[in-house]
Amino acid sequence: MLNDIQLIKQANHTNPYGFLGLQANEKGYLTINCFLPEADAVSVVDEKGKVVAKLEKVDDDGFFSKTTRRKKLFSYRLKVTTGKQETIIHDVFGFSPVLGELDVHLLGEGKNKKPYNKFGAHCIEHDGVEGVSFIVWAPNASHVAVVGDFNNWDGRVHPMRKRIECGAWEIFIPKDATYQEVGPGSVYKFEVKDSNGNLLPLKADPYAIQSQYRPETASVVNGESEHDWLDGKWMEQRQLRNDHKSPISIYEVHLGSWQKDGENFLNYRQIADRLIPYALDMGFTHLQLMPISEYPFDGSWGYQPVGLFAPTARFGSPEDFKYFVDCCHQANLGLLIDWVPGHFPVDEHGLSKFDGTSLYEHEDLRKGFHPDWNTLIYNYGRTEVANFLRASAIHWLDNYHVDGVRVDAVASMLYLDYSREDGEWIPNEHGGNENLEAVKFLQDFNTELYADYPGAFSVAEESTSWPGVSRPVEHGGLGFGYKWNMGWMNDTLGYIGRDPIHRQHHHNEISFGLVYAFDENFVLPLSHDEVVHGKGSILDRMPGDEWQQFANLRAYYGFMWTHPGKKLLFMGCEFGQRAEWNFEQSLDWHLLEHNNHSGVQKLIKDLNQLYKTTPALHQKDCEKDGFTWIDYENASQSIYSYVRYGEPGTNPVLVVCNFTPQVHHNYRIGTPKAGFHKEVFNSDAAIYGGSNVGNVNGASAQPTPWQGFDQSIEVTIPPLATIAFELQG
Repeated sequence: MLNDIQLIKQANHTNPYGFLGLQANEKGYLTINCFLPEADAVSVVDEKGKVVAKLEKVDDDGFFSKTTRRKKLFSYRLKVTTGKQETIIHDVFGFSPVLGELDVHLLGEGKNKKPYNKFGAHCIEHDGVEGVSFIVWAPNASHVAVVGDFNNWDGRVHPMRKRIECGAWEIFIPKDATYQEVGPGSVYKFEVKDSNGNLLPLKADPYAIQSQYRPETASVVNGESEHDWLDGKWMEQRQLRNDHKSPISIYEVHLGSWQKDGENFLNYRQIADRLIPYALDMGFTHLQLMPISEYPFDGSWGYQPVGLFAPTARFGSPEDFKYFVDCCHQANLGLLIDWVPGHFPVDEHGLSKFDGTSLYEHEDLRKGFHPDWNTLIYNYGRTEVANFLRASAIHWLDNYHVDGVRVDAVASMLYLDYSREDGEWIPNEHGGNENLEAVKFLQDFNTELYADYPGAFSVAEESTSWPGVSRPVEHGGLGFGYKWNMGWMNDTLGYIGRDPIHRQHHHNEISFGLVYAFDENFVLPLSHDEVVHGKGSILDRMPGDEWQQFANLRAYYGFMWTHPGKKLLFMGCEFGQRAEWNFEQSLDWHLLEHNNHSGVQKLIKDLNQLYKTTPALHQKDCEKDGFTWIDYENASQSIYSYVRYGEPGTNPVLVVCNFTPQVHHNYRIGTPKAGFHKEVFNSDAAIYGGSNVGNVNGASAQPTPWQGFDQSIEVTIPPLATIAFELQG
């Protein structure tokens, strides 16, 4: 017994549940052992409060013990005397396990769809008593204890029970069983020792639903009641709103810098009150939030998360975030979040060497370390890790009703040699550079998402030519709903950044994207990545004087909104922010006092309205028969013309883009349809800050064959402008 006591006091006991609490000795008599460092005296009382036995204080460190004359188990509590205070508490070590056989089985198979309902910290009733359960996976640890403000961060007090079958550690702590009541708001971490008994840095809970506000790094017990969701109508209809044939125009937002209250962040509720009406007024159909999973370093923008299940405390509580999502849906606004399953930071309180081994990451740095970002790569081939990651995304759809996830840095997951030189990576079993484990992980994730959450969708940020990113898994694809069109973004930004006099020599940079535009279900992204790291703002890339810069920007946006593909625009770009994005400060909203900037904002608003209300501009974003070139060969004048089509019975839209400052009068363009062509958009309109050159109401088709069509129209093409005509017939 003395050896057991020492092991308990050293936090090294391999089976604390086999020694603490009510135990039978070799003669069958019941012995009660407890370790309560702050107690002066401890007695055992029965259900009626009658003292059954006074425990002996074995040593000055707070170990109490008593062998009774009883052999039959009985219900009991502990009466603890500390100074002049007496408290009756439940014995932590008198409770049955929390994890059931099915939980253990599913963890081992990696098929628990909702492990977050058990793992982490949960306020529950167990064995008829209210308290908090703590469960964490650390199979190679020799000791795990939950420590927090409720036990003075003492790892000797609440050692956890190891479930050998699956490597999980668990403990149920009744809310009355601690010096300070454990429950909602309690702060905690896990004390972990490796297989050799070496103490590791305290670890935050991988499944924590709530975390402390940085720079603090502990997890927080969340005990908020169930949110009373009012978004039922949206949830019933969202499958139609997120369909490939529906208009999807996404406003990408970094919550910490969209707007601020002086130097302080806005709360999720304040953001709801400001951002949602603004996005609706601008005509966007969806918001996309840069990562809001808890992360330690502001400068990572959330792309190096530690708490994949916790909305960052920078902007409030989990309930505050649910309120934000609910408000989005009640306003008929979809919501996507960035999800980062590609890597994680090396912060010592995070997943790195969680139980003293490379538990979540690959041990071999050639597979487990990102040289670009100094981060660690998940071991997708380990069933428990893959299960954890899938659950970390599904959790946001399940508990927070988000409509989808944009998966960050997919290319870095797919290729074993991503950003590596020869000798720095390990080929797969077939000798190739494909990460087959990551491929299966992504396929499994997408299969689960689309099967279990109707109307939700996934988007891949994938920058290579990997085939079938948005093809269904059953057809050999990765199963994403959409893929960011990074090629389109790079080519067109390169083109529009050139002086107009040089554009004729790079004419195919605009047209090349249509060679592969329907190989995937594409989103056209002008994201945060295009306005950081010295790239400048989108406006600042435009050549020429101020007038030409704004004209170029307006023409480019007109081209983007009439081009096949769903749309994504980063905050600030909608009003032509001049400066490069700075995550530490609010957007330059004061620029809207100037006509050029307010004109761009008005243009985006009108483009979104046109896109949403014109079937030809969205119904066949992802289908080949939704687009036809009229002329993509006029390099000398840098003019492009094309037609967008919707479903049968809808009016086509003819688009003309002029990327030089030259005005063209009586310019003849072939058209597939006779009748009147109504000008429905002109980026050179005066209301946008343009020179107001255009075609008044439009033009009528003439039976003059041109450019392979039986009819044609004569129009005036404004300088540095995109114009669009609805073919009304």
